[in-house]
Amino acid sequence: MKATFRELDAFFDEVVEEHKTMKSNEENPSNKDFVDILLQLQKNPMPDFGLTNDNIKAILVRAQEEVRRIVGKKSKIDVNDITQMDYLKCVIKETLRLHPPVPLMVPRETSTSVKFGGYDIPPKTRVFVNSWSVHRDPEVWDRPEEFLPERFIDNPIDFKGQDFELFPFGCGRRACPGYTFGVASIEYVVANLLYWFDWRLPSPSVKGEDLDMSEVSALVVSKKIPLHLVPSLHSP
Repeated sequence: MKATFRELDAFFDEVVEEHKTMKSNEENPSNKDFVDILLQLQKNPMPDFGLTNDNIKAILVRAQEEVRRIVGKKSKIDVNDITQMDYLKCVIKETLRLHPPVPLMVPRETSTSVKFGGYDIPPKTRVFVNSWSVHRDPEVWDRPEEFLPERFIDNPIDFKGQDFELFPFGCGRRACPGYTFGVASIEYVVANLLYWFDWRLPSPSVKGEDLDMSEVSALVVSKKIPLHLVPSLHSP
């Protein structure tokens, strides 16, 4: 698998370099494709949305209060507790909506010719689904660039791949087979971090809107600059 990833990564590098070379040789390229658009965004990035201190504290406090209210003074969090943490689940959904770990899904291939969006697509066409773009589509989501966990309250959308507005783990037969374990692990870890610790930024002078939310994209997406927080032990 590692060898396959290296080959795929090398192939993507070749594609990117080829597009950069073609772009530098054309004054006004008119036939832009998906890679050209990504390179344009890299050169002229859209401003990342910022969270104010009040936004961060309100979300953190609400999730923390929910966790501590449900767990009470027990020595550990169990599965029954997690199932009651509705707001925590909303926070995790919103995080994965804005920051899916894999921006492009496993490629598909058309089996027959099809007409889609006014285009004639021949068989054997390789199809890449951009989940990152779908998750931020203003035609699908209200205020898509904002972190709003409340959008999932009383909203039945889940990660099972049946809702094409949200699919951070893919969908169909090629969906991530371990998504249930992954989501359960995230919920359990985050719940414990909120239950046992209070959190603050490293310096009082650092504000929420100063946090750099830019990302580095490859086969997976990660924060360009790691987030640093200071924990203090909470006694139930």
